[in-house]
Amino acid sequence: MHDPSSLGRAEAEAAAERIKGMARRTPLIRLSHDGSTEIWLKLENLQPIRSFKIRGAANAMLAVDAADLADGVWAASAGNMAQGVAYCARELGVSCAVVVPEGAPQAKIDAIEALGAQICYAPFDDWFRIYASREYPGMKGRFVHAFSDPLVMAGNATIGLELLEDLEDFDAVVIPYGGGGLSCGIAALLRQVAPDIALWAAEVDTAAPLAAAFDAGRPVPIDHERTFIDGIGGPVLFDEMWAMARQVLEGAMVSSVAEIRRAIRYLVKNAAILAGRVTTRAGDPARRIVCVVSGGNIDTKILSEILNGQD
Repeated sequence: MHDPSSLGRAEAEAAAERIKGMARRTPLIRLSHDGSTEIWLKLENLQPIRSFKIRGAANAMLAVDAADLADGVWAASAGNMAQGVAYCARELGVSCAVVVPEGAPQAKIDAIEALGAQICYAPFDDWFRIYASREYPGMKGRFVHAFSDPLVMAGNATIGLELLEDLEDFDAVVIPYGGGGLSCGIAALLRQVAPDIALWAAEVDTAAPLAAAFDAGRPVPIDHERTFIDGIGGPVLFDEMWAMARQVLEGAMVSSVAEIRRAIRYLVKNAAILAGRVTTRAGDPARRIVCVVSGGNIDTKILSEILNGQD
């Protein structure tokens, strides 16, 4: 079980110092829309791999001795963490292998291969079990977990540090929830240093185990449908992440696939809708919201369909 109190400013600042040569400090921009609520976007899609995952991957690899990386690194990922680990491995001059689920987006596979990683395909269920077992036949070297790792979460928490430095007096943050490493990493930090800020996770309704757990008070089985939104949502909620999430997050906000498609196509419109749904810790409508744009890797064919109006 991860203890949120073990992830504070010191851990995040140490991670920020380690990763500054690999990950970028991304811009925080105000979104223009009609309405009184301010909406700010933290653009992690502008990272070298177009995803926040480089932060956690870099911290997990730079925080250990070089001898620990002598046999290389490996990861289990649908795409973004794989790119983060592969990018950092290339920069450090170590080998990298990635186990990906069958049916992973080709755009992400191409990007992983371009970074020099070896790809191993696995059936989805076998691939997903790696997150619990942390092992897979044929893999060697240091395993870099996509979310359930204190070093990975500390790397992700550097986003929270940047928010505090770049924006005054915001009262809510909305953070995508996949395995929980991003939302719990940022929220664990902010809950300690800025406890009045409301911290919300975001899920898609085809895979929303966190929202179901908040409703039931415990992890429960859910219906899970694979869609192009492969970076968030999963068939289960991991116990150690639930133990942390329930302490640092207000709850989970769930959007439909169609809403997410419309958000990609017309962010201003959906952001204005979001403004009426996000509340402060006191339950009042939030007046200044930060939304973490966690990545920008999407299959070009799907993106073309969305931009042409398909919901």
